[in-house]
Amino acid sequence: MSATSPSLRQRWERRSIQLRLLLAVVVLVGVALPLGGAWLAHTYREAATENFDERLEAMLNVIIAGVTFDPVAGQLVYDQALGDPRFDQVYSGWYWQITDDAEQTLASRSLWDQRLPVNDARGATVREITGPRGQRLRLVERDIFLAPLPSSIHVSLAGRDDVLVGDIQEFQRLLGFSLLGLGALLLGVLAAQVHWGLAPLRRMRADLKAVEQGTKGELSTQLPDELAALARSMNAVLARDQRLIERGRHTAGNLAHALKTPVSVLRLQLRQLQPAERPVWETELARIDEAVRHHLARASAVGEGTGLAPIEVAENLAPLLKGLTRLAERRDLRLLADLSTPLKARMDAQDLQELVGNLLDNALRWARGSIWLRLYAQAQDKYAQNQYAQKDALVIVVEDDGPGMSEEECGQALTRGARLDQQRSQSGLGLAIVDDLVRLYHGQLELGRSAAGGLRVTLTLPVVTP
Repeated sequence: MSATSPSLRQRWERRSIQLRLLLAVVVLVGVALPLGGAWLAHTYREAATENFDERLEAMLNVIIAGVTFDPVAGQLVYDQALGDPRFDQVYSGWYWQITDDAEQTLASRSLWDQRLPVNDARGATVREITGPRGQRLRLVERDIFLAPLPSSIHVSLAGRDDVLVGDIQEFQRLLGFSLLGLGALLLGVLAAQVHWGLAPLRRMRADLKAVEQGTKGELSTQLPDELAALARSMNAVLARDQRLIERGRHTAGNLAHALKTPVSVLRLQLRQLQPAERPVWETELARIDEAVRHHLARASAVGEGTGLAPIEVAENLAPLLKGLTRLAERRDLRLLADLSTPLKARMDAQDLQELVGNLLDNALRWARGSIWLRLYAQAQDKYAQNQYAQKDALVIVVEDDGPGMSEEECGQALTRGARLDQQRSQSGLGLAIVDDLVRLYHGQLELGRSAAGGLRVTLTLPVVTP
């Protein structure tokens, strides 16, 4: 196992609460019912066996009461009838036998020419034996003293326990089916209970999804006490974060307005300088202006798409494209935009306009005759181990017929850790702002050569909900 592979414990910790509870229920039912069934089966077997043995002992006592000794003949006599025809049927499985120390034996007709084994037994004892023809018998026996005999005689009675075994097996079969039915019922009831008990968590998850998608502003607090407190805390965090975002964006806007006037004043002051001194100051002032625009764009960007309601892409880009089209016409350029596909994206409208505006501004700066803009949706791999793969991608492609960038320059510009604003002679500051916004939305930026020979910029943003 590699160092990065999750351990069994880590994998288990990521399992859902419902799965954990259901597994606990399965284990509980799977352990408790078999143990309970085994105890019930054992109890019934013991009770049925004890009842059978008591019947044998009662019949043995009847035989003992009927045995006598004939002093004239000098032998044991038993002349009573038990009233059970099974003792008269040969090898019926029910036998009695009386034996003295002189090897004189009285036996039931059912024993015929067979004899039961004899063991000394001061009190009534019960054991299992193999009788005639391999029959499985349960035997009760005891030694008694009968006057005027000087020594004890041995009385035994045996009966087939197949009925007993059959009753026990039938009880176990019925018990097994009953426990299976009970187990299925318990699993169904407990699964329904788990599902019902976790319903507030599912509602809370749905609320979080709605907040993420921008259709709701906060979580519902109509929940059980334990979750209502959590929902209120999360609402407080969401409200605080929203206030911080709005405050940051307002601050960025105020800063932009505050810097606009000093920069304009400095530009006016430059006109009063000698022509030889102006280039240096104009260069530095341009750098200040570009840096301010760059960082203000980053500060005002929303990014992520979390908590944003879907916006109509074409509708929000229409004013921008209208203005840029007029600008392109003044420069004798053609701006061809393909917005025929209706698209909705979870983006801030200002971020979308910033992305497309900077790309088109860069293309207008370098194009010789035409600029092309295409927007379309592209399905992503839903099985990727990435939360952003659950959304389709908004693809933005801007191409021009200008000088473009070589493959080596494109590779250097996109090298991890390199900053695009260091390539200003080729890409301009606009691509640096675009790169930062793309990173905020967890997208991808690709640079290449267009079919017309200029630069092709492709943005892939996971912001379109399928």
